[in-house]
This record gives sequence, C-alpha cells and structure tokens, in this order.
Amino acid sequence: MSGRIVILAIAVALAVEPTPAATQAHSTPALIARYRDLARAEYSGVRARNTVAFVEQYFRVPGNTGFNASLDLVVRNLRDAGYVREDSAKQGDQLVYRVEQRPMNRPTWEPVDAELTIVGRWAPLLRFATNRNMLAINSYSTPDSGVVADVVFVGAGRPEDYEHADVGGKIVLAEGGIGRVFGEAVTKRGALGALAYAMPAYTKPEINITSIQFGSIPLDSAHRSWGIPLSRLAWDTLRAAVAAGPLRVRIRTRALSYASVERTVVAEVRGTERRDERFVLSAHVQEPGANDNASGVGALGEMARVLGVFVQRRRVVPRRTITMLFGNEVAQTQNYLADDSVRTRGVRWGMSLDMVGEDTRKTGGTFLIEKMPDPSAVWTRGDDRHTEWGGRPLTLADMKPHYFNDFVLNRCLDQAAGRGWVVRTNPYEGGSDHVPFLRFNKPGVLLWHFTDQFYHTDGDRLDNVSAETLENSGICAILAALALTTADGLMARQIIAEVERAAERRLDTELGLSMKAAAAGADREKEAGILRAWADWYDGAVARAEDIEVGGSSSETMAAIAEARARVKRTAEQRIASLRR
Repeated sequence: MSGRIVILAIAVALAVEPTPAATQAHSTPALIARYRDLARAEYSGVRARNTVAFVEQYFRVPGNTGFNASLDLVVRNLRDAGYVREDSAKQGDQLVYRVEQRPMNRPTWEPVDAELTIVGRWAPLLRFATNRNMLAINSYSTPDSGVVADVVFVGAGRPEDYEHADVGGKIVLAEGGIGRVFGEAVTKRGALGALAYAMPAYTKPEINITSIQFGSIPLDSAHRSWGIPLSRLAWDTLRAAVAAGPLRVRIRTRALSYASVERTVVAEVRGTERRDERFVLSAHVQEPGANDNASGVGALGEMARVLGVFVQRRRVVPRRTITMLFGNEVAQTQNYLADDSVRTRGVRWGMSLDMVGEDTRKTGGTFLIEKMPDPSAVWTRGDDRHTEWGGRPLTLADMKPHYFNDFVLNRCLDQAAGRGWVVRTNPYEGGSDHVPFLRFNKPGVLLWHFTDQFYHTDGDRLDNVSAETLENSGICAILAALALTTADGLMARQIIAEVERAAERRLDTELGLSMKAAAAGADREKEAGILRAWADWYDGAVARAEDIEVGGSSSETMAAIAEARARVKRTAEQRIASLRR
C-alpha cells in the first residue's frame, strides 16, 4: 500500500471504532500511584453513602429545614474528622472550616403534604407520601379541607390555546412545564391552580409511569396558588377523564414558606507553603434527589475526612490549599469567587461533584467528565457526543485551552485501572458548579453521570446510589487535588508528558475522522482547520502547565514545556500534510 492508503485505513478504523477512555493505554506516575493506594485504603464508599442516606430524606431548598440539616451534618462530620472552626483556629492548624450566611431576597420553601383526587373516586390519584415531587416549589397551602373545582384542558397551554377557554376560578390541565403553565393560567388568567405534564423521553415515562420531575412556579403572593406537575399515569388518567365528560378534582396542599438565610460550609486543608493557591471543589446541597446531589455531598464529605486523616498522620501534606464548598448550586461557587478578588487570584483549579454516585445498572448512562470548552464542543464528532441533558455548539472564541481536561481524565483512569469502572468525557454543556470557575477564567470541570432515567424525579432515591461508584468518584477527585497541591518538578513534567500524549492521540483521531469526511466529499481545507484548532488548543494547554510546580516552574520544567509544544506543533503539521495529500 502507499503511505496515504495506510494512513486512510488507520484513520477510518479510528473513526469507526473509537476507544472508550477507560480502555486506553495508561501509565500512572509513581507518586500518584502512591496517593491512589493510600486513598483506596482509607476512602469508604459505604461511609459516603451513609451521608447520602441522611441528606436524601429531605426535600432541600436553600434555607429550608432539610438544606440546613444537611449542612449541620457536614459540619458535625468535619469536626469529627479534626477540622476546627476557622475563627478559633491556631496559626498552625491545617484543617479548618467556616459557615457563611447570606441574606435571601425571598422566603425559603418546603413541602409538607399534598393530594390530588378525582371527585367521585375514593383513592387519591397522587399523594405526597408516595410522590414528593407532586407539589411545585413555591406553591401555597390550600385550606385544610382542600379545594374542589372544574378542570379545563387547554392542550399545550400556549397563549392561543386559551382564546376559547374560560379558566377563571377553575383548574387548568395542560402539557408543558409547570412554571410556564402556571404563569399563563394562574398569573395571567386567574385560574385557581395548574396541573401540567412534561417528562423528557430519557426518563422513560412509559416505563416509570409514576415518576414526576420536580419543578417550580413563580413566587406569586397575590394569587397564593399552587402547581402540580404530573406523572405519566396521572396525565393519562386525567386526559381520559376529561374526554369522558366534565371533570372535577379535589386538591389539598400544605407547604411552609418563611424567612431564612442561605448558608454555605467552606472547609479547607491549608497548604504548608502556598496557602493562597487553591484547588477548589464544590458539591451542592439543594435539590431533593439522592444522586442529585446528596451523592456529591457524601463523596466530598468523605473526601474531607480522608484528607484530614492524611494530614493528621502526615501521610500526605498538601503544599497548596484544598478548599471544599457545600451549599447552593452555582451560587456557592459564584459567591466564593466574587467575594474576595485577592483570594480568587489564588484559585488555580475548580471541580464540581454532581451526581457522582450512580448505580448505572439501574439508572443507565455512565460516569462522565464534562470538559472545559475544547474543539469537541465546536465539532462534536466521533466518540465525542453531547448528553441528552443538552449542549449547544460553541465557537473557537469560547475555547479554554488547558491541561486540566486531560489531567482529570488521567486521574480517573488511575482509579479505573483494574476495576472495570467506565470513564468517559463529554463536551462542555454547563449547568453546574463548574460554570462560575470558567466565568472567572479558572479551569473547571464537572464529574457527573448521564443519562439517568431518574434524573430530577422522585425515583432518584438511595437504592440507585452505589457505594462503589462514590468511592471511585471520590478517589478520582482526591488524586487530582493531591497531585496539583503537592506537585514538584518531576510530577509537573510527567503531567506535561501525559498532555503531550493526549494531544497526539487527539490529532490522530481527528485525522482519521477528517480523512473519512474528505473521502465522502468534505472540503479538505475545512477539515485541516479542525486539526489546526486542536493543535492550537493543545499548544495552549501545554503552555498553561507553567503553574503546576509548587513555587514556580524550574528550568527543567520550562524546557519540558517548550519541547512538548514544539513536538505537538510538528505532529500537527505532519497530520495536516497527510490530510492534504
């Protein structure tokens, strides 16, 4: 064969049979292997799952009983692990915590009880006792005896669907998100309340017929009404009843709304040399589920305990600070970064732990690392794919070249080795605590799972949480944090070599995809532009490695960076030349 045919054959094979991340050849640096072995001996997925069990019993909204009880548990566990309150810590104390409080511009909310019953039938169609997502966040209470009213079906609930519908003082039934239906029916047209159905296909409503995704309605103190999102079973039952003739239902709700404050727990393992340089991890507490996100709280809480053991027994002593946030999703990280510009300048890396404990045999999907924006979010092809949660194409102007993507992937592969744990990545989509890091121009990634057939539903319960997965996810995060907060020149150069190998693999993969596309008629220059974008991204990623070594890069590390960048550029030019032949 000619050289071009060989390259094309290899390229097509790469494009047709992409290699899952967990099966790629991988070599763990010796010091990180030591950290892994220490973490495996100490980290308890069972202990993390016990925390999940406590947190998931509550419907958690910032400032409410369950949210605060969960944070109180975090604080108790920190104290038991040797962390001391920051305002009473001594100069040499490395393990500290504080509880921040912020005023809330609206009252908090918590559900107590609810029922939906078709008049004339003895059994409720929906009961809070068996489906706690049936009451939309911000709903008000009905009288103790409930309210009885006619139901008006308005189809998709668009404004034009109301033109010939008299909904004043009645209950509206519509397809769509409960917030939108409530706004059109109650806020604008004086309906008594709203019933709405909207279940994404990935939740498998045809199988999980009693599942309801939690939702919210606008805080409406004028109407003091309520909204009820429906399961597939309830939706089908109500639709059939409406079709059969006039329908009346009884609604009974009970909810609490009161003034509160938003709390955030900040725990730190202070660095011995560069205390102002930080690796920051976030696990949000709010939302009512077990995997989302009691699992993040459990995993990060156990991580805090393990780090405490390491520090107290002098097994590993971070030279930079490791900071752990527990609070309100996105807001906790945004506030942390916005509150103190001097402190924020020292934030080097960020990681969000969100839905990290799934038993994938039950929930579906797989463990994912959501990457910082790289060209896979511009050209999503081959083994790269967005999740059903949804992503939008980015532009090259949105790119964030950084070694952190491949670094975190490799730390998860360190833990996956020999364990059968499947590790994959997805292009950037947003939506969790990694977003504020990127807003502040800090590297940030998300550890999570998707698809999950119980995502945001009342099926997201403890029996779908795996202690083994919690352990894998937590150890991956520990390895990332310890490696970067203790890195010497040797480790920095090993990480640089890892990123260089990742660049070569990516350029080979993209060449294969581009050769296949060109064979099908695609413009070769446009395909060359994709390879060039990846080459530029990895050039920037390697260049950012100057900040890995604690205390600043040595001359040896700077030379390694320069040499790796030169080799990546040469590799890119060779691949582009092959494409253009």
